[in-house]
Amino acid sequence: MNNNLENKEKILTKKDHTKTALKCSFIGSNNINYGTLQGTGYAWAIHDALRKIYPDDDEFIKAMDVEYEYFNSTPYVIPLIMGADVAMQEQKKSDSLEAVRSIKTSLMGPLAGVGDSILWVLYPTIMGSIGGYLALEGNPLGAIIWIILNCFLVLMRLKFYKLGYNSGTRLVTDLSKKLNVFTDAASVMGLSVVGSLIATAIKVYTSVEFKFGDVTMNLQEQIFDAVLPSLLPVLLVGLVYWLMEKKKIGFLGIIIGIIIVCLVCSYFNILSVAP
Repeated sequence: MNNNLENKEKILTKKDHTKTALKCSFIGSNNINYGTLQGTGYAWAIHDALRKIYPDDDEFIKAMDVEYEYFNSTPYVIPLIMGADVAMQEQKKSDSLEAVRSIKTSLMGPLAGVGDSILWVLYPTIMGSIGGYLALEGNPLGAIIWIILNCFLVLMRLKFYKLGYNSGTRLVTDLSKKLNVFTDAASVMGLSVVGSLIATAIKVYTSVEFKFGDVTMNLQEQIFDAVLPSLLPVLLVGLVYWLMEKKKIGFLGIIIGIIIVCLVCSYFNILSVAP
């Protein structure tokens, strides 16, 4: 199929595209099954657009069979793929079904890698940490910023759909190199921000003291604060990462474990609220 879609009369209206993009934006992973994962949700989102493209029942069923097939990607980037899908079928109808299948299969993996790393991990980690830190300081902007940014993500999905629709099959060649550069840059920025937040947002203090005759040495003030002030937060983050990554302990178990350890250590005067 030619990379430049033919300029034929449009079947779908702006309202049709907006409806499809909104349905696609809100399916997320809400309709997962072990057979097709997100396939049913994808088919539901694109159903109305295809029904208008294919007035003939047999052609419509044939197209929907393709959309019901296995599909799995990051919800944020699915509109990008669906926009290209709709554009191809609007122009070539059933002749484009094999190309649609190929585009979905080839894009869902690479875009999932980009979407997971940037929008599923880095974005909530960085922005959530900043918003959470402001909230801890009693600043209501923390919650307001988080709400605004999530509203922005919805608008971004609508833009992704439009980008996919306008790009059509050119999506693969136009974005592949740019996505790799953007992912690398975002990863470096994310690691830098998360690393700095360990020292500023995570507070761990010990009240352990050693006595040598008349001399008292506070472990926190005279050792940790003098040598490496954020050593305990770094050790805690390293321990949590090791438990989750190596021991496969869930986040709920980690949270409960930290609460229990804090209560026990506080009772025995090993940890304190502040130095």
